[in-house]
Amino acid sequence: MNHSTALAMPSPGFNFKHYLAMVERFPKLDEDQERALAERLKRDNDLEAAQKLILSHLRYVVYMARRYAGYGLPQEDLIQEGNIGLMKAVRRYDPGRGVRLMAYAGYWIRAHIHDFILKNWRIVKVVTTKARRKLFYKLRGEKKRLDWLTRSEAEQIADTLDVNPGEVTQMEASLYLADRSFDAPPNVDDDANRAPADYLQDDRCDPDAIVEQREFLDKASFRLREALSILDARSRAIIQSRWLARDHEPQTLQELGERFNVSAERIRQIEAAAIKRLREHLVPRLIEANAADSSTVPGITL
Repeated sequence: MNHSTALAMPSPGFNFKHYLAMVERFPKLDEDQERALAERLKRDNDLEAAQKLILSHLRYVVYMARRYAGYGLPQEDLIQEGNIGLMKAVRRYDPGRGVRLMAYAGYWIRAHIHDFILKNWRIVKVVTTKARRKLFYKLRGEKKRLDWLTRSEAEQIADTLDVNPGEVTQMEASLYLADRSFDAPPNVDDDANRAPADYLQDDRCDPDAIVEQREFLDKASFRLREALSILDARSRAIIQSRWLARDHEPQTLQELGERFNVSAERIRQIEAAAIKRLREHLVPRLIEANAADSSTVPGITL
């Protein structure tokens, strides 16, 4: 269409019953009238001719949209999408090919309705490739019973559409297993009908707990640096090499003995004395700092 000039088009979303009655009142066109209007549009870009072509075919979009009522989507939306396809078809229609407009427009109408269904039918999208799109509509069109497909039926459909039988089974499950709300519906106390929100909670992601833990670790890190400062240089180096190493493996008693030219047993004694001093200095201060907090203070192991 010429986008600089807007066509006055009825919308099914305003008053659906009124819309259905209105589209039936638009006059149908015979072949000669249709060809004449299409030629005016093609030759002169006549928007009035385009409008008459569209309005006279709106009833057919309604008929086609009703075939897709089983997908649970609003009829108004399906019709609106079909109307978009109709308008595109009118723009591209060539009367010189000897084909009636509706025969040509049917493809565009179905394409837009199909696309809308695939985008909005489920929360989790299941259709991607062209083959899977065909499979989607093939299963919806053929499944008129409540039974699940047998293995041979799935293989037959897979062979017809040139897909893997496993894709047929997966698509069938996606089609007939409804989406489930993450939150519990109102007034449901039955354990068997618990919503995922009831049992998928992850306490590790509780914002309050994360902030609380981070604040405690910040305090503990500050207090630890403060406590290390009371140690002599050799004791501090031993504690850091044995307990606080980040960019390398903790050193053994033997390695530290060679480093400070003493025995491994002497390193163990210095380490034990340093840990005792750290506990005496550090633990009371952490307890005092968190006295106002009713939550459990994480333990510190040295």
